[in-house]
Amino acid sequence: MTRQPTTPEQLALGLPGLTAMSRADFLEAPSNALALAAIEAPGGLPQGKLLLTGPEGAGKTHLAQVWAAAEGACQLDAATLAAILPAQLATLVGASVLIDDADRVAGTAGEEALFHLHNHLQATKGALLLTARRPARDWGVRLPDLLSRLAATTHVALEPPDDALLAAVLVKLFSDRQIRVTPQLIDFLLARMERSLAQARRMVAALDRRALALKRPVSRQLAAEILGEGLDKDT
Repeated sequence: MTRQPTTPEQLALGLPGLTAMSRADFLEAPSNALALAAIEAPGGLPQGKLLLTGPEGAGKTHLAQVWAAAEGACQLDAATLAAILPAQLATLVGASVLIDDADRVAGTAGEEALFHLHNHLQATKGALLLTARRPARDWGVRLPDLLSRLAATTHVALEPPDDALLAAVLVKLFSDRQIRVTPQLIDFLLARMERSLAQARRMVAALDRRALALKRPVSRQLAAEILGEGLDKDT
């Protein structure tokens, strides 16, 4: 393992590595091919709106950031949408807007805010990209007009990762933390860890944190210890 020098502050606080979110850093695979094609379609988002769904760590946020960077999109927080939208709506004429974890509006005043934002962007030829873990029908939306708009939005689900993608993600996550690992360690992890990108992220974070605390290299032995104890103890 090689690593760039770590400051005492990083050791004390356990700061995570920076996650690269550019287009060049996105790992293409069959599980995300449809979603990638949708955000990069030459004509823009279908009917100016798109919902990306998938489990934690599936790559929704990364894809959304790729789209936002390409479009110069305004990013709004679903949790505060009702409070901030009235002051911002007039500035969003024909704008591209991203709302990550959009399902957080369900059951709140954010439902009406999202409804008005949707209609405003449609009327002014803007674009709206939403991400969520589940399809809109499962959010628990109470506003019928919003639910009908969401139902008419093109929905693309990211599929679970195959071995090739999971291996590439592990390598990338280690690289984001300036850690070089062997192919043998990647194979060891693939054979024993839960098959999800979220678990890959937790595993890499746990290994990095444990290695720093013990001043030991990231290795198969260290991975075996963490897996044997249960990953939740390090997350």
